[in-house]
Order: sequence, then C-alpha cells, then structure tokens
Amino acid sequence: MKILQINLSDYTITGGVGISMYQLHSAMLKSGFDSKILCLFKQLGGSEIIKLERSLPTRMIESILRKIEFELGLNEVSRVFTTLDLKKNSAYREADIITLHCIHDKFISYLSFPDITKEKPIVYYMHDMWAFTGHCHYSYECDRWKTGCGKCPYPEVAGYIKRDNTSFEWKLKDWAYRHSNLHIAAPSKWMCNLAQESMLNRFPIHYIPHGIDTEVYYPINSEHCRSVLGIPNNKKVLMFNALSIKDHRKGGDLLLKALEKLPESLKSEILLLTIGGGDGLSQNIGIQTINMGFIASKNFKAILYSAADLFICPTRADNSPLVLYESMACGTPMVSFNVGGVPDLVRPGNTGLLAEPENVEELTNCIVQLLEDDNLRSSMSQQCRKIAMEEYSLYLYVQRFINLYKQALETDYDEC
Repeated sequence: MKILQINLSDYTITGGVGISMYQLHSAMLKSGFDSKILCLFKQLGGSEIIKLERSLPTRMIESILRKIEFELGLNEVSRVFTTLDLKKNSAYREADIITLHCIHDKFISYLSFPDITKEKPIVYYMHDMWAFTGHCHYSYECDRWKTGCGKCPYPEVAGYIKRDNTSFEWKLKDWAYRHSNLHIAAPSKWMCNLAQESMLNRFPIHYIPHGIDTEVYYPINSEHCRSVLGIPNNKKVLMFNALSIKDHRKGGDLLLKALEKLPESLKSEILLLTIGGGDGLSQNIGIQTINMGFIASKNFKAILYSAADLFICPTRADNSPLVLYESMACGTPMVSFNVGGVPDLVRPGNTGLLAEPENVEELTNCIVQLLEDDNLRSSMSQQCRKIAMEEYSLYLYVQRFINLYKQALETDYDEC
C-alpha cells in the first residue's frame, strides 16, 4: 500500500495540522508502511517529502483568477489548475490511497474532487469546519451550513470574504461532493457529529483522534524541570500558549480576564509559563511571567509541560487541539471551555475541568479549584498519562488510519 499525505506544508506553516500530519507520516514509516508527503511549502528534508511544483502557466492563470475570486467573495475556486500539476506528479500517480489534510489555504480547489476521486480512493481528514461551510473555518453558534448558508454573520473570520456569496459557494461544494467519492475522517467526535448533519453525510464518516508520541511527551520530575527553568518549587505554575492572546478564536482575551479575577493572595503564588509569545503579560495582569517564545524542540516542550501544574486552553472554537494531547501525555491536568472537540480530551474530574463557553468567572473558579487541591491534581495527572497511553498513542493513530485505508480500497475496488 503506497500512502500519500497531501497538505499545504510538510510541517509547521499550517500549525497543528502540519504537525499532526507529519506525526502520522513519520509513525507510518516507522511501522513499515510506504508513506510520502506532497506539499506546496517544504520545510523539512527527506526524499519522502515532495514539493508540488506548479507550472508557470498555472501560477499566472490562478493569480488572475484569485483576484476575481476575492472580489466575488469566493474561496478556493481558482485552484482547479493546480490539480493539473498535481495529477502529473509522480507521488500522486504512484499512490494507492491519498489523505487530504489542509488544502483550503489557496492550494487545491474542492471543484477538483469529482476528477481526482475517480482516479484514487481519497480520505478527507477534516481539521476544521471549512469542508461543509460557505466560507468559514469555524462557524461558532451559526448553523446556516446545515441548510445552505447565506446572510453570513461572520464574514471576517478565517476564510475571510469581501462579499457574502456564501450561499453560492455552499451550493458549489454540494455539487462537487455530489459528484465525488470520498471517505471522511475527523479527529473529534464533535466534528464527526457536525459532518453527519452536513452535506458530507452522503459519505462514510470516521472518528480518528490525533496521536501523540508518548515516548517524547511523558511526565518528567517536576522539581528537576523547574530547576532547569529557574522556577521556584513553591510557585503554582500555569502554562498556556500565549499566541492565543491576540487570537479571538483561541480566547486570549477570556484568559486575561480570568487571570485578572484571581484572588490577589493567589496571584502572588502563581507563575505564568508561556510559549509562543506573550511579552508584557506580567505588566498587564500583575503575575510573574516567564515567556519561552517559540519552542521547536519536543523534548524541551515536555520539560515545560512537566514543570506546570495546569495547562490552560481558553479556546472559543476548536476541533482537537494538539496542545491538549501534549499536556495530557506529560501528565499535566487541563482547564478549558466546553466547546468543540475539547471535551474528548479535557474530561471533567478526570483529566481536568471545563467551564461553560465565554464564562470567565467559571474559568477562574476552575483554575482556583485545581490550584488549591493538590490531591485532585495528582489524581488527574495519573489519569492524563493513562488515557494518553491507552487511547492516543502513535501506534493507535497509525492502525486507525490503516484500517480506514483498507476499507476505502476494498470499497473502491468493489465498485470498479
């Protein structure tokens, strides 16, 4: 079985999507499967990672069409010509089965699906809602995608549109799927349920959570980790991704409000450990902060998670955040909002606590409750590691996809 993963980039350009895809690819290689990556932006070395070379005519034509597309309020329509270059690529031609990951950031048009799904069995692994909406990656409380979109309440969110042509784009997607043969997979039960209510319900839909390398992400002695980082052992350490501070969807504003509401007596005991940015946090909320910046090393991230008492994920909308898998594997309890696929990972009373969406006061209370209950945190820490090992290992990640690939190949061959 020759497996091809298709994504905009081979690693970090597409954030968690690229990392998850690369982990799947790497784990498949280690398991003895023939896996390759085809991408538009190549960051890593290795002959099994192939950059899709787009011809000059393709780039010129699509450059013009993209400007027209933008003015019309459409997304990802103009990239049909990229498909011609895709089909010429040897990695595509030789593949037995293909997994599509993040293709909707100006990469491959969904209008190409009827063509490419006639040639190859294709699994579409949904990392957000875009596959069945009129333009957005996340629709928040809006459910117009169930019936046809139009009158979009969020034209400015990711998948930004200049004009509201969401009803027309929804119909274009529905047409494309009506003439395609896809196998749908998603990393959260929430996303699978949404897909069942959408235009994608004409296809088989499979729940395949992400995998995490439990040999890299594992609990390390907390005192040792804090010594390495220069953190006093008497501090209560809260860790979070500070990139969320400026990201409305990731809920940075909600987290800042929650931290401001913490009792002053507790604030003096807390240290904020941030990755990804966050300069100026200490002055804004009056809590000591160590900002580690952008961390590429998985081993060093494991040290950071192990040094933390809690990991905070204040997201407003999310599918299956990789940071929660990482935190869980390192035995660090989590606090988040009850949104999207988060409850798959943050299980109240088991691996962490959940607050109701947008409820800042409840988020504060969850943080306080866990910081003040050492026994509960210790119990949750053990459960985090246990669940990560039993449900989210890379071995299971690979096996779940291989089982789906076999099913897709058998189904397609039976229909031929």
